[in-house]
Amino acid sequence: MAFNFGAPSGTSGTAAATAASAGGFGGFGTTATTAGSAFSFSAPTNTGTSALGGLFSQPTQAPTQSNQLIHTASALSAPTLLGDERDAILAKWNQLQAFWGTGKGYFNNNNAPVEFTQENPFCRFKAVGYSCMPNNKDEDGLVVFVFNKKEADIRGQQQQLVESLHKVLGGNQTLTVNVEGIKTLPDDQTEVVIYVVERSPNGTSRRVPATTLYAHFEQANIKTQLQQLGVTLSMTRTELSPAQIKQHLQNPPAGVDPIIWEQAKVDNPDSEKLIPVPMVGFKELLRRLKVQDQMTKQHQTRLDIISEDISELQKNQTTTMAKIAQYKRKLMDLSHRTLQVLIKQEIQRKSGYAIQADEEQLRVQLDTIQCELNAPTQFKGRLNELMSQIRMQNHFGAVKSEERYYIDADLLREIKQHLKQQQEGLSHLISIIKDDLEDIKLVEHGLNETIHNRGGVFS
Repeated sequence: MAFNFGAPSGTSGTAAATAASAGGFGGFGTTATTAGSAFSFSAPTNTGTSALGGLFSQPTQAPTQSNQLIHTASALSAPTLLGDERDAILAKWNQLQAFWGTGKGYFNNNNAPVEFTQENPFCRFKAVGYSCMPNNKDEDGLVVFVFNKKEADIRGQQQQLVESLHKVLGGNQTLTVNVEGIKTLPDDQTEVVIYVVERSPNGTSRRVPATTLYAHFEQANIKTQLQQLGVTLSMTRTELSPAQIKQHLQNPPAGVDPIIWEQAKVDNPDSEKLIPVPMVGFKELLRRLKVQDQMTKQHQTRLDIISEDISELQKNQTTTMAKIAQYKRKLMDLSHRTLQVLIKQEIQRKSGYAIQADEEQLRVQLDTIQCELNAPTQFKGRLNELMSQIRMQNHFGAVKSEERYYIDADLLREIKQHLKQQQEGLSHLISIIKDDLEDIKLVEHGLNETIHNRGGVFS
C-alpha cells in the first residue's frame, strides 16, 4: 500500500523549487565580466525550460531497465546471497530499505547491489500535490533568479544587481535590464524576476524573449558569473504549451504509481490553473509547507493592508456624508433666499395690477391651508405639542447626561460572567447548607431517640 501525505494545493510552481546553496553574495559590483565583445539575441540555441524547472524532461530509458527491475524484485523477494534462512531476513531488510527509499539491496554474489532511492516504485514516502501554472507569454521575457540572500539585502543593492546583470549581458548599450518583482522565499532566499529590453537603431524597442534570454544565462561561463552573484537557480516564467502539459500528464513521474497519478489528475481542483506534481520524501513536503506558510503570511499582510484601506475609506465616507449634509442645508438656505428674492421681484413687477383669476384661486387655496394649520386640533396644535415635548426631553436629557456613564462591551461581558459565577457559587453553597441541615436533623433525631431509650431503661 502507498504512503500518502494528501494533496496540498496552492503552492507556486516557479520560485517554490529552490536549489542548493551557492557562493556568497559578495556585492554585485565585484563580478568579473568576460561575456564577449558584442551580445546578440539572435535565434535561440535552446528552447529554455518551463516555469516548473525542467519538470517535463523525461529520463532516458536505459537498455538494462528490465534487468534492473529483475534485480530489484530479486532483492526484495528472493535474494540468494547466503544460501540459507538468513536470505529471508535479508529480503525483509531490503524491503525496509526500499520502503524508506535509501540504501543498497544485496541479493547475489555475482551481481552488484541494487541502489534504493526515493524514486523507486516501492518507496512509501511520496505523494502528489498541485502547482500553479504560469500564464506569461514567451514574449514577456520574464526570467526568474533565486538568490541565496534575504529580500532586504537584495532591495538594498538592487541598482548594483541591475548593473551586474547588464555586465553579464556584455555591457551592450542597446540592452536595458529591468526588475519586474522581488519576493521573499523560505530559508532566507529571494526571488527576483527580470526582463531585458532591446532597443533597435530605428528607435523601436522590444522585450527579449524569455527562452532566448534563458539560453544565454545557461551558458557555462555566464552561469559561473551568476553563481558568483549568489544565484542558486534560474528559470523562465512562461506558460506551458498544450504539448508539454499533455506529455506531463500522460507520463507518470519516476517512482509514482500510475493509478495514483491518474487519481491525482481526476482530483485536480482546477485543471486550467493547476497541474499535478510529485512530492517525494519529507524534505520536499517540508519545502512545500514552508512555501505555503510564506504565501499565507504574504496574503495576511495584503489583507491587513486592505483592511487599513477600508477603514480609511470608511472615515472618508463619513466625512463626505457630513459634507453632503452640510451642502444640502446650504442649498436649502440658498433656495429659500432665492425664493424670497423672486417673491420681492414678482411683487414689484405686479405692482399696480389687479389680482388675476389664477392668483385669486391660489390665494383661496393658501387661505384654506392656513385655516387648517391654525385649527386647535389640527397640524399646528400637534406641532406645538411635539415641540414642547422635544424641549422637555432635551432639558431632562441634558440634566441626566451629566450622570450618565458607559461601560465597555468587553468589560460588561466580564462583569456578567463574574456575576454568573457568583450566582452559581451561591446556589452551590445554598445546596450544601440544605444538605447539612438535613444531616443535622437526622443527627438530632437520632440523639432524641437515644435519650428516650435510655430514659425507658432507667425508669
